[in-house]
Amino acid sequence: MCGIVGCILKNDDDVAPILFDCISKLEYRGYDSIGLATYSEDKIHIKKDKGKIKEVDNKLNLSDMPGNYGIAHVRWATHGDPSKLNSHPHVDERRDVAVVHNGIIENYLEIKEKLISEGHVFKSDTDTEVIPHLIEKFTNEGFDLEHAVRKTVDIIHGTYAIAAISINEPDKIVATRKDSPLIVGIGGEGYYLASDSPAILKYARDIIYPEQGEIVILDKNGVVVHDEFDNPVSKEIETINWTPEMAEKEGYNHFMIKEINEQATAVRNTLTQREHIQEIIDDIDEGIQRICFVACGTSYHASLTGKYLIESLAGIPTDVILASEFKYSANTLNDKTLVIFISQSGETADSLKALDVANETSKTLGIVNVSGSSITRRAEYVIQTQAGPEIGVAATKTYVAQLTSIYLFAALLAKNTELLEELEKVPDFIDEALEDIDFIKEISKRYNYARDFFYLGRGYSYPTALEGALKLKEITYIHGEGYAAGELKHGPLALIDEGIPVVVIAPPGDSHRKTMSNLEEVKSRGANVLAIGSADDDALKTKADDIITINPEVNEIIAPLVYVVPLQLIAYYITLEKGHDPDKPKNLAKCVTVE
Repeated sequence: MCGIVGCILKNDDDVAPILFDCISKLEYRGYDSIGLATYSEDKIHIKKDKGKIKEVDNKLNLSDMPGNYGIAHVRWATHGDPSKLNSHPHVDERRDVAVVHNGIIENYLEIKEKLISEGHVFKSDTDTEVIPHLIEKFTNEGFDLEHAVRKTVDIIHGTYAIAAISINEPDKIVATRKDSPLIVGIGGEGYYLASDSPAILKYARDIIYPEQGEIVILDKNGVVVHDEFDNPVSKEIETINWTPEMAEKEGYNHFMIKEINEQATAVRNTLTQREHIQEIIDDIDEGIQRICFVACGTSYHASLTGKYLIESLAGIPTDVILASEFKYSANTLNDKTLVIFISQSGETADSLKALDVANETSKTLGIVNVSGSSITRRAEYVIQTQAGPEIGVAATKTYVAQLTSIYLFAALLAKNTELLEELEKVPDFIDEALEDIDFIKEISKRYNYARDFFYLGRGYSYPTALEGALKLKEITYIHGEGYAAGELKHGPLALIDEGIPVVVIAPPGDSHRKTMSNLEEVKSRGANVLAIGSADDDALKTKADDIITINPEVNEIIAPLVYVVPLQLIAYYITLEKGHDPDKPKNLAKCVTVE
């Protein structure tokens, strides 16, 4: 994953400080290098290098570059090792053109070989470098920058969001996209491009969303968009209701802990979507005989909870398919199937490909946190979660917001007024769970030694166990596995040994008795049991080595919305004990837009 930014100011102020500020806000997308390119006095100026943003800035002073427009990039290596030469922006050998690119060019090798045979000289190992060479080739043939970019994207195959500048056309940025996110911001002081809105919230909240293949031209006078046939396109401007402060830490040490603490608000705000969700249900044909969730990662766990809810409350057969595996099940879709796509970003590549397939046969619904994202524009129906911007790579508040949307959908579908009433209490239950934050911090220190963790849950708590294990893996780098507790004797029990931590999720309800039996199984084999259960569960307090208690009113049906909170906190505080940065886990990025 990478992040790109572009900006052209209406005045003659230097743009580099703004570019640096904007690109710094895309750290969460994952990166190993940073670079900026600006234009001034018939020259493209470039500063770039591998390393953390602060380290590179301390060495190069990235804000000190001339020119009132430019482009910037944070790179996560795909083709070529992290290095200064492989960092973006990339240029042609004459430095006439500079380009930043997010995505993968699949046919770059054959293009590169042809360009080399024509006399072009390459310096990097990246796929991206073919782009400025192609643009330079076409501008030399007499095409302006816009049409040189258009001819370039006609040749390259793959995914991309591209922004380019040229010394031959000063005061202009040209951009386009295919299967990679790109937004255009209209601000009081200038015009902006970015991979995601948090980058430019401080400067522009009026946003345009370019479609696939459209060409965007920014200059000091405004923004022009052309379709693939060169026709001007009138784009609707949407105003993002997120404030710049929402994308800042606001006194917290990390975005992750800030976002954990914002979960009650995320649920309250998402509950306001009740009427909209009822309208969707009213509009969906009553002939729906099957529901299919499609998702990845954390969203997959939310979907599993949705399966339990819809099948138990509404009696509609429900499947959950990983987006990357969807194509192997696509032939089972028909016009009686509702396919629900869940994605925090709305730009997940696997989910978008699956959505295009599902749209051919079935009704589609997107549950997405980012307004204007690709899923919101391509799904037939959309539920907008109200979590606000989530910067931490490990999903927290977007997970509970997704769950809240799913719970509302299931309860309204089943006309279950009791569950709808219980959902109104969930924000208070989450706030209560967060009151134990200091206690959870101390407990987490006792489990810092572990190399392996197991998480057990039954029924509605099984997806919660999976999510708890995922949070642990993502940010602590400890091996964690979530299991349906009844599966212990089918393999996992062989791995339970003296001192192995086992997290047992045991809310009150029908599954409690059997979960307690599974607790006994691991306890008798020497496991250290950390239980999460009801504050009035005396049996659990007796059997577990440590226990984190939850309000007894939280039954097993709504438990996934509340019991996940201590699991997030456990992962967060163990990560701090190990000296890792929970906001920037190694090898991971927030929005995966390549397969």
